[in-house]
Amino acid sequence: MSELDHGTGPARRRSIVAGEFVLTSDDMRQIAAMLHADAGIYLTEAKATLVYSRLSKRLRSLGLESFRDYCSLVASREGLDERQKMLAALTTNVTNFYREPHHFEHLARTVLPPLLDAARRGARVRLWSAACSNGAEPYTLALTILSLLPEAAGYDIKILATDIDANMIAAGNQGVYSDAALRPVPAELRRRWFVPVRSGAGKEWGVADELRQLVAFRELNLIAPSWPMKGRFQAIFCRNVVIYFEEATQAKIWSRFVPLLTEGGHLYIGHSERVSGPAAADFQPAGITTYKLREAGR
Repeated sequence: MSELDHGTGPARRRSIVAGEFVLTSDDMRQIAAMLHADAGIYLTEAKATLVYSRLSKRLRSLGLESFRDYCSLVASREGLDERQKMLAALTTNVTNFYREPHHFEHLARTVLPPLLDAARRGARVRLWSAACSNGAEPYTLALTILSLLPEAAGYDIKILATDIDANMIAAGNQGVYSDAALRPVPAELRRRWFVPVRSGAGKEWGVADELRQLVAFRELNLIAPSWPMKGRFQAIFCRNVVIYFEEATQAKIWSRFVPLLTEGGHLYIGHSERVSGPAAADFQPAGITTYKLREAGR
């Protein structure tokens, strides 16, 4: 990676990215260390261009002249709010409705029918969308349930949707999506479970009450020392997030899911992820990037 000189003499600093602000290797190490400490995400200097492009907007907004100044701010007590904004800027929030559709097909065909039959008899059904981003994933889970049981909101059925980014939790709670974002949603489900909130070129849709009632959004850091959930889930979706963690952190998260799944519960992960570490022995493959918790004694 080329380095660019800024200044002269002893004060000269070498930027690892071309642009209006100086981003040195030391700045990059500090940012990476804070991101790792706060979110478990591992960044190398190879991601310097990404860091620069996402954070340079924050520097302009704050009127700062260099990443050195920015690092000083976010490392201070006064910069705690900005540190949260840095975390939000650097975390990837790529999502869409029915992303990796084979997971929802498996859920509808194999997992949900017996669970919903049990719900009709008064049983408790719980699903978890970990790293839910703007809500497209948990609402797709809810749509999958409603396609099989339209009156699901009247039973003890809930989807927990969590994310580290407060902005994404707010977006999920708002539940408003563009016409383009809802394109993957089957027309019949869109007509039944969404209501138009803005017409014209920028048409938007809001989630209907019955859809909203199935999903509860909460902030949660997956690398936090403890999680607040007490009950177990029949299915957990944790997709395309642990890939950003170091191997040891990945293994720890997989292991923490095990006691939170019911016997025979399912774990759905991203297309480039694999369950690793001690938890690998607790799961058996059940489909494409789909795992089933082994039953006791098997």
